[in-house]
Amino acid sequence: MSPVRRALVAITSAQPPLYPEGKETDRAVWKDHSSEFHSMLDNLLKLGDINPEKYKLFFASDGYVSLINYPDTKGLQAITSKIFTSGGIVSAVCHGGAIFPCVIDPNTNKSIIDSRRVTGFTTRSEEEENNRPTVEASAASYGATYVSPPGPLNAFTITDGRVVTGANPASTHVAAEAAVAAFDKL
Repeated sequence: MSPVRRALVAITSAQPPLYPEGKETDRAVWKDHSSEFHSMLDNLLKLGDINPEKYKLFFASDGYVSLINYPDTKGLQAITSKIFTSGGIVSAVCHGGAIFPCVIDPNTNKSIIDSRRVTGFTTRSEEEENNRPTVEASAASYGATYVSPPGPLNAFTITDGRVVTGANPASTHVAAEAAVAAFDKL
């Protein structure tokens, strides 16, 4: 088996911030310029640098800007579609699921979330944050069934075939674990 390939890809060249409420272990890694994580941040790839045929798992990050960027980033959508149609796992957490309605399965000409169960940041939480459009509304408009977590900030994930989604930032770890578990079944 060949070594696992990992890549952090940036739509823009901006360095992501560390949230003020970040864990101290996260802060230590963030400040350690010799860490593998920091090295990856310093060498973020561009969409054109990625050959999707070399990857079998895609994970879309969270953040409010995902609602704006992901639906319009054709290159990222194409990478995601290629990984999915090649039999790979596609996953997202929180607002990252905003990419899925626009990722089309060329075999059906429909979104890859059509007829699937998904989760993401709740409409209730979006209203509290005054964000639009919502992951829930986007999912429904593309034929998916949105499933809310037990509470707006509870860690919650759904795996439906090769699509894995997590509800919110608290779901990042469990969504990543679920994506890896789905990958291990390939």
